[in-house]
Amino acid sequence: MKKNDIFETEITGMTADGSGVCRVDGMAVFVPMTAVGDRLRVRIVKVLKRYAFGIVEALLVPGEGRCEPDCPVFRQCGGCVYRHVTYDTELRYKEQLVADAFTRIGGLHPAFDPILGAPARDGYRNKAQYPVAEADGQMICGFYARRSHRIVPYTGCRLQPPRFAEVTAYLLEWAKRCGITAYDESAHTGELRHIYLRQGHHSGEMLVCLVVRTSVRKKVTAHLDALTAQFPEIVSVTESVNPDRTNVILGKTLHTLAGKGTIEDTMCGVRVTLSPRSFYQVNTAQAERLYGIAREFAGMDGSGLLLDLYCGAGTIGLSMAADAGRLIGVEVVPEAVEDARRNAARAGVENASFFCGDAGTIAAQLRQEGTAPTVIVLDPPRKGCDRATLEAAAGMAPERIVMVSCEPSTAARDAAILETLGYHAERVRAVDMFPGTGSVECVVRFMQEKERS
Repeated sequence: MKKNDIFETEITGMTADGSGVCRVDGMAVFVPMTAVGDRLRVRIVKVLKRYAFGIVEALLVPGEGRCEPDCPVFRQCGGCVYRHVTYDTELRYKEQLVADAFTRIGGLHPAFDPILGAPARDGYRNKAQYPVAEADGQMICGFYARRSHRIVPYTGCRLQPPRFAEVTAYLLEWAKRCGITAYDESAHTGELRHIYLRQGHHSGEMLVCLVVRTSVRKKVTAHLDALTAQFPEIVSVTESVNPDRTNVILGKTLHTLAGKGTIEDTMCGVRVTLSPRSFYQVNTAQAERLYGIAREFAGMDGSGLLLDLYCGAGTIGLSMAADAGRLIGVEVVPEAVEDARRNAARAGVENASFFCGDAGTIAAQLRQEGTAPTVIVLDPPRKGCDRATLEAAAGMAPERIVMVSCEPSTAARDAAILETLGYHAERVRAVDMFPGTGSVECVVRFMQEKERS
């Protein structure tokens, strides 16, 4: 097999990033924007030792569930991977992805509940970060093309609320009136790097954060009233200065330019305060259903201790606080811990305490102090838990462990480790938090081996 060879083949599976998988001469070939069951001609574009990459040369027979993409930039934008199949088909792919991770990576066979699809496939995101550049003398923003930093100039993303498109279009003209220049990534010149929007799903309050290479405070001061008058829902305008050559979006400094600097929203009945740095699930409606599953899996009866590791702003733990006698949350980001404490106080939750530090370190300290949680909730980042955290969690001998994971492969890996520590992955449910994209979350319930027997 070599580059530019063309083969007729059939797509038989999907990868975690939404590419179809076929086999040519015994080698796996990954082909984006395909569907299971597609008969097609594939042009090979890259050959490695054990696998290859291809593109569709011609679609001969469409697979089940194929449809016409409903986004004009689907083939250029690096966001969605499933606009070319029906939502039911997308859910089947994601459900299978989670099951495959646990059986193939983890070597485990828990009970798999049916995937929980989202109530809306479009308009669900409460947050957007648009990279900015200049093209043909005009300031543009949009989304990065697949596997590049080339900006596809488009603000009408179907995953965002329609109001975001109106705000970003206005902001581009507004920035021009303010005399702000677009950032040039290659030359590391210019000012405006990203337009960052966040809106409360229930409150409707909107936050605008201008991510800039150098401060634009003096340029925008006289124009802020026009912005907030045009969009009354904007209650906070901030700037984050990021002078570094980096792919990290937000800089180390954050200044409030207008309004209160934060917005408020409600998650599972708990009022939360959000800044640009706050972690908050981008699909509020589906997150409430996700946390409901976690609460069901935890199965607390109004007593006992709930330990929430990687607690962020406390949203999961606080949604279960009424089920516990006491809640302890642990988070490494200081700002998130402060958010969690404020959220608990505002909600009148008096049985909660939050600690700032590494999850594994704090869990080990709690274990040494004799802390005995009834249930431990783990909500790790995409890379999953480290072994120290898993060992400390299992060492406290909770009745149940509930894991909320945004990456099935690392969840399966961690589940296999917990199996060796005496906790069996009994039940798993996939949850589609991000329709259209390749991402899928899952909730896992672990039981002590002695409880199983």
